[in-house]
Amino acid sequence: MAKLLIVDEIGYIPIERSGANLFFQLVSRRYEKGAMILTSNQSFTKWGEVFGDSVIATAILDRLLHHSTVLNIKGESYRLREKKKAGFWEEKPEKEEA
Repeated sequence: MAKLLIVDEIGYIPIERSGANLFFQLVSRRYEKGAMILTSNQSFTKWGEVFGDSVIATAILDRLLHHSTVLNIKGESYRLREKKKAGFWEEKPEKEEA
């Protein structure tokens, strides 16, 4: 077993039920045996939608969060920031609600 498993961009695209079940098995097998780093652009409250099942999402989060350190990084993407600096990206003004 690898000492560290890195999973990048959980929630970037929805995960089908079979994928959610496989991910749960992966997390369960590593639970208290190997370190994991996960990144996501989704809050934990959205993981039920990401995995298509709030029960599986809760079980995954239960194992992941038990011995974890959570870093919540807020702010704009560094990729977009660089595009804005270079003049390739313009902010669109927000529409006013009537």
